[in-house]
Amino acid sequence: MPCGGRDLTALGALLQQIFVTFCKRCHVIPFVSYKEYNRGYPLKMEKIVEIYGMIIERCEPLVTWKVLIADDDPNVREIIRLYFRQQLIELIEAPDGVSALTMLAEVKPDIVILDVMMPGLDGYETCREITKRYDDVPVIMLTAKNDEFDRVLGLELGADDYMTKPFSPRELVSRIKAILRRMQKGQPSIEVDAPVQYEFDNLVIHVTRREVLAGSTKIDMRPKEFELLAFFAKSPGDVFTREQLLEQVWGYDFLGDMRTVDVHIKKLRERLSPCHHVCIHTVWGVGYKFEVAACT
Repeated sequence: MPCGGRDLTALGALLQQIFVTFCKRCHVIPFVSYKEYNRGYPLKMEKIVEIYGMIIERCEPLVTWKVLIADDDPNVREIIRLYFRQQLIELIEAPDGVSALTMLAEVKPDIVILDVMMPGLDGYETCREITKRYDDVPVIMLTAKNDEFDRVLGLELGADDYMTKPFSPRELVSRIKAILRRMQKGQPSIEVDAPVQYEFDNLVIHVTRREVLAGSTKIDMRPKEFELLAFFAKSPGDVFTREQLLEQVWGYDFLGDMRTVDVHIKKLRERLSPCHHVCIHTVWGVGYKFEVAACT
């Protein structure tokens, strides 16, 4: 049905109101006086298009993430839900670990948040099951305990990060962003001149295929374990501090515990156990080095 002049006027007024609101929120001032802008200057269509382009330049791309949280405390879930709604993050809620595992395959979240103290299947066991079934789904643990043992246990079971209750929803979102940026949806970060594979005795690391072979045996690794091994393989014999490994492998925006390096080194050594001539050595007081020739 064709629109009459009155309908077009109403539509123009609505568009004007929407764009003026966007301008205020994005701190974009159209080329009119501030007084006119503040009271809703009647913008022409070309001015609306111009402002729209300015908004697009200033705003980050709209990315909606899907987050699955398992927590038996409805108050915690509500706090996260309300803040996530403001951030345009989709939240799927599970009251316990069993429900989370059931929903995981169906909803296919970008990241999972697990409370440690849940009835039935606790956060640790749920994390263990998730890392068994899905090696590319990052996990953040929520715990009321600030004990180092609990934090390290979660990391050893495959968690990517942890937060101690009470926590800030804003910090939680920052950590989610940091983890998803580092993962880049599982795509490897390859330098232009870097080799596509590294070979050491009976160990082969295929960078582009993200595959590790010990002889003819394929070694399964989680994404961060592979990235850590590939980084070591670029510079065999060089010693790296924990700070350097965090910066190079985890990135500048890593907000977690430095102990995550030690946990990943331990897991990496376990993964490489079929390859008897490959070692990751601890250099006491400094850090770690990857060296094949020194292994016996």
